[in-house]
Amino acid sequence: MLPCGPSASSGEVICETPNNKLDKFSGTLYWKENKYLLSNQNMLLRGCVLRNTEWCFGLVIFAGPDTKLMQNSGRTKFKRTSIDRLMNTLVLWIFGFLVCMGVILAFGNAIWEYKVGARFQMYLPWDTAVDSAAFSGFLSFWSYIIILNTVVPISLYVSVEVIRLGHSYFINWDKKMYCAKRRTPAEARTTTLNEELGQVEYIFSDKTGTLTQNIMVFSKCSVHGRSYGDVQDMLGHKAELGERPEPVDFSFNPLADPRFRFWDAGLLAAVQLGNPHVHEFFRLLSLCHTVMSEEKNEGELYYKAQSPDEGALVTAARNFGFVFRARTPKTITVHELGHAITYQLLAILDFNNVRKRMSVIVRNPEGKIRLYCKGADTILLERLHPANLELASITTDHLNEYAGEGLRTLVLAYKDLEEGYYGDWAERLRRASLAPDAREDRLARLYDEVEHDMMLLGATAIEDKLQQGVPETIAILTLANIKIWVLTGDKPETAVNIGYSCKMLTDDMTEVFVVTGHTVLEVREELRKAREKMMDGSRSMGNGFSCQEKLCSSKLPSVLEAIAGEYALVINGHSLAHALEADMELEFLETACACKAVICCRVTPLQKAQVVELVKKYKKAVTLAIGDGANDVSMIKTAHIGVGISGLEGIQAVLAADYSFSQFKFLQRLLLVHGRWSYLRMCKFLCYFFYKNFAFTMVHFWFGFFCGFSAQTVYDQYFITLYNIVYTSLPVLAMGVFDQDVPEQRSMEYPKLYEPGQLNLLFNKREFFICIAQGIYTSVLMFFIPYGVFADATRGDGAQLADYQSFAVTVATSLVIVVSVQIGLDTGFWTAINHFFIWGSLAVYFAILFAMHSNGLFQMFPNQFRFVGNAQNTLAQPIVWLTIALTTVVCIMPVVAFRFLKLDLKPELSDTVRYTQLVRKKQKTQHRCMRRVGRAGSRRSGYAFSHQEGFGELIMSGKNMRLSSLALSSFTTRSSTSWIETLRKKKGGDSSNASSPSGGADKTLKV
Repeated sequence: MLPCGPSASSGEVICETPNNKLDKFSGTLYWKENKYLLSNQNMLLRGCVLRNTEWCFGLVIFAGPDTKLMQNSGRTKFKRTSIDRLMNTLVLWIFGFLVCMGVILAFGNAIWEYKVGARFQMYLPWDTAVDSAAFSGFLSFWSYIIILNTVVPISLYVSVEVIRLGHSYFINWDKKMYCAKRRTPAEARTTTLNEELGQVEYIFSDKTGTLTQNIMVFSKCSVHGRSYGDVQDMLGHKAELGERPEPVDFSFNPLADPRFRFWDAGLLAAVQLGNPHVHEFFRLLSLCHTVMSEEKNEGELYYKAQSPDEGALVTAARNFGFVFRARTPKTITVHELGHAITYQLLAILDFNNVRKRMSVIVRNPEGKIRLYCKGADTILLERLHPANLELASITTDHLNEYAGEGLRTLVLAYKDLEEGYYGDWAERLRRASLAPDAREDRLARLYDEVEHDMMLLGATAIEDKLQQGVPETIAILTLANIKIWVLTGDKPETAVNIGYSCKMLTDDMTEVFVVTGHTVLEVREELRKAREKMMDGSRSMGNGFSCQEKLCSSKLPSVLEAIAGEYALVINGHSLAHALEADMELEFLETACACKAVICCRVTPLQKAQVVELVKKYKKAVTLAIGDGANDVSMIKTAHIGVGISGLEGIQAVLAADYSFSQFKFLQRLLLVHGRWSYLRMCKFLCYFFYKNFAFTMVHFWFGFFCGFSAQTVYDQYFITLYNIVYTSLPVLAMGVFDQDVPEQRSMEYPKLYEPGQLNLLFNKREFFICIAQGIYTSVLMFFIPYGVFADATRGDGAQLADYQSFAVTVATSLVIVVSVQIGLDTGFWTAINHFFIWGSLAVYFAILFAMHSNGLFQMFPNQFRFVGNAQNTLAQPIVWLTIALTTVVCIMPVVAFRFLKLDLKPELSDTVRYTQLVRKKQKTQHRCMRRVGRAGSRRSGYAFSHQEGFGELIMSGKNMRLSSLALSSFTTRSSTSWIETLRKKKGGDSSNASSPSGGADKTLKV
């Protein structure tokens, strides 16, 4: 933002070239003979929302593809499924096969015309343009290309799109993927990727807003060595979930947020009894923040927090009587237990990823200067005064306890400053802020100087609630052999805690590797040590392979198969940048793929996309990326399948995604039900489609050897036209849209049913050749059985039966009946639509057949329908029906026998599930509820502070203040109830379904 308004004077900005670094910007503005230093604090990135001001002056630095967001977004790629790519290859093969058949028949025609046809020139003269047998063969080649072109599945692509459209509607209409709370249904935003949902092997997920609700709740706190938040019964023991009393009553405070819940009345009692440590604790929370307060109506407070963490802390202080009311660039007004007190804001020591803390320096009405600080425990505990050793030890125990429950923690401390020291320090701070070079380093040194020898106040513990059903969903997807990687911009501590909460990480794991190297050599060494430990562990378990051999192996699957034990990998953004370099990416991928869980922390949007691209490049596996924010767009676009969560961070991810819904748990149903069914249906459809086309077309090929290779067709021209359009189109579409091998409940109950799609077992080149072999086999029998019967067959009156039209009717009828019976065998789930289409197609065939040979059409179109009564006369002969029955049995029986033997000798899991379902048909089956197992550990929790640098200076400058907020006199007399949207009240009785990131997942806190 510009430091002043526009004018006619020209200015100049000299800045860095466009890049993808979101946390850094360097430039200089020359304007009106003044020089202004520009940093990331002056930048508004694309997609930001302007708040706390009606207008501002600005200058566009980067636009279009040069913006930071676009620099972090990968190129939009047209996504195709593996089946699409295989289909394109197979169609080319089929076209080559068509050319080969044309060449064979053309040579046959040339030879026949040369040796046999030349003798019949008087009766069968060549056309005027034909002057030789070779030229006749050339013309015959193109004739057969036209006749046999039905082997090339032109209508296949149209049918595939129709089926995909139906699958997309099933996803859109699925009521079990509808979120009533947000009134958001699932949406398939594309129709081209449905079957690939049944082949996913890797899921790349964002954390905040995707696995969690991004709703922070003030859960517990430690004040001067005492922990608050655990409810105790009459005997002083910790109360169980069902024994929780009513939440604390804040009715004494007219400005309390009615949505806030807290169950430990001891903390409120300490406030009301005047405990000075508790008062100072909440005073810090009400002063040390960058929250903006807005009062639209009388007493109706609305907090605008940069992060939900700060909103939760300020709301907690508000309910316990320390209400943040308003701020100006130089003051903060707080209502402390009903009394309005205005503090002079002297400085804000802003948060950044290196400092991991923020501080404010204020002067109270008595003139005393005090520094308040909150930040990560690992940082603040090192900066305390030596007199805090005993208190720090107790607080550390509380922090470890909170960490074991997966809570996000902050440590709070303060320090009194002398007037003289502060004046000198403030002057040095002013000079450092105006320094033309090394400005950030100078400020960091001054911040570090004043933030020492602080007095410990306590710690806060905030709960970032998991979305409902996340642990169960991850567990089931893991059983389906799907690997889940979490790619988040959050802190490692927080991401690890969420990993434990959603059961990606467990205490039973052999080891969790943490890679934090800052140089290429450090990262390479840490990855090497991780692999060596995994190899050593596997060797100690008796696998007996050489470590060096595996380390040098370029085949990643061999390493994965050899590793025994469960491992996890946690890597931060700095280390990941080195790990993704060309000379190290394979080492990183090998190490990561050997782990059961991978968590990448502090990653940029571009790094997310690079990780996905790395797996796509080397693993050749189907990837799925799921996220909810604009920073996930690049990852969503890069993955084979992108899923957007319509959450609290806008709809950028949804707009870029291929599928969208409102909760992570719906991913389980999307993959295991819709994805698996779509893959199964598409594979069965393709197998049958190729089969019926070859069975239909190859009859012409065999007939060519008996008609002098004259390009004469076996079937009537209308049958050729209607075969794919009318007689066989609807039954195969019905199977492709509605078929299923097991019900949806069994698909969720048996995740292993998902594995055939990952291994691409149902449709591949091998299955394709089997289908066309069956089609060729059917065509051979379809032609030669009627041909052999008709050679000596006679009618009832003794007349010869063998005429061209009778033969054509017999072969066509046999073909329609055989392919209809075949699709009946292929259909695993019969609906009324399947019955109607299959048997209806047969009825339509006979109706059209008799109509085309009727006297009525002959009278209307004598030149087109000349064979009056041929169908009626042919099908009236018993020998014809016996021929059709024999052909059908001989074509179908081998298939039935093979499937019976396969079912009996080597059944698949779906066969076993169907058999089990038949056995338990009369019993009501219920889903097995997964047992939730609590965990205990001493992990240090991630601190609850997801800020960005620069808000402190923005507040001190006053550029983000509304004019009305500068008038403080009106705030001192107002008092009324208010609310804040940081907390979300759950429905009563829903506690059994809500999942929180606490260690004891079997005890869910009702909020």
